[in-house]
Amino acid sequence: MKMTFRWYGDKDPVTLANIRQIPGVVGIVSAVYDIPVGETWPIETIRQLKATIESHGLAFEVIESVPVHEDIKLGKPTRDRLIANYAQTLRNLAACGLKVVCYNFMPVFDWTRTSLEMKLPDGSTALAFDVDVVDKIDLSKGIDLPGWDTSYKPGELKALLAEYATIDTETLWANLAYFLKGIIPVASEAGIKMAIHPDDPPRPIFGLPRIVKNRDDLARLLDLVDTPANGLTLCSGSLGADAHNDIVALVREFAGRGRIHFAHLRNVKVNERGDFHETAHRSADGSLDMAAIVRAYFEANFEGYIRPDHGRMIWGETGKPGYGLYDRALGAVYINGLWEGIAKASKEALS
Repeated sequence: MKMTFRWYGDKDPVTLANIRQIPGVVGIVSAVYDIPVGETWPIETIRQLKATIESHGLAFEVIESVPVHEDIKLGKPTRDRLIANYAQTLRNLAACGLKVVCYNFMPVFDWTRTSLEMKLPDGSTALAFDVDVVDKIDLSKGIDLPGWDTSYKPGELKALLAEYATIDTETLWANLAYFLKGIIPVASEAGIKMAIHPDDPPRPIFGLPRIVKNRDDLARLLDLVDTPANGLTLCSGSLGADAHNDIVALVREFAGRGRIHFAHLRNVKVNERGDFHETAHRSADGSLDMAAIVRAYFEANFEGYIRPDHGRMIWGETGKPGYGLYDRALGAVYINGLWEGIAKASKEALS
């Protein structure tokens, strides 16, 4: 496996120099953030980003994310032009040596949390989700959630949600299939592996359908275009926010099929209602057996990209919630330590 670290560009308080000093991190996961959604990423902009990253001794082979325009998810007539733009972005990324593209197909709302600074017993803070808080929100009065994307003004959000009133689960599946049939052949030809990120959290939000929530959804998605270029970003924290999802089994099945191209590893503490908060990466700190998850990747001979996902804010650090330096660095070293221990134990068992 290849250990990577997410970086949000020059405005990120976590610098490439910081990341370069984390033992075992060999690559950066990033994106072009100043191009409007739906427009093609210029090849020169990609090259400049790659050069900046590589100048710090780090590889740049994974994009997270190339956003999918809402018109594609809605199945509007404009989608063919937008899919063509997306396909050209993939060609430009491939020409610059990028190998994996993470994306999602969540309507309107990307990741959703009700708190960005839930205080844990040790004094650290973490992202959290409370079912009751979300269920009590009246969309007609607007959204007031921490971290909510303010790119939509209240009137724009209301109009967008009205468009989704006619989009049920099967319609969204059909629109995803249309998108995949348009871009996967291009990705395959260019040598790009597409890796869809699951819904976060894996449940309907505000009456909008969510279709990448569990094992059956993942299997259905891969069957839409059954080729290695159509793959997964398996996020343990997102899928693990549903206590019914067996992350170890998912890794064994889909990594075993060679269809996990990118892995997000983090831990969550979750209850049966679906409330959860994020924790330190260790198995003992959350509801997920991280050691068993890493073992499943090892035993599947996983050679793809892994990154420590969201971290707590610790040691007085301030910055982008979930994306500080210290706890994610601890997570990277912890995951690498698990991998090394499993590898050595496996070697000894064979000798």
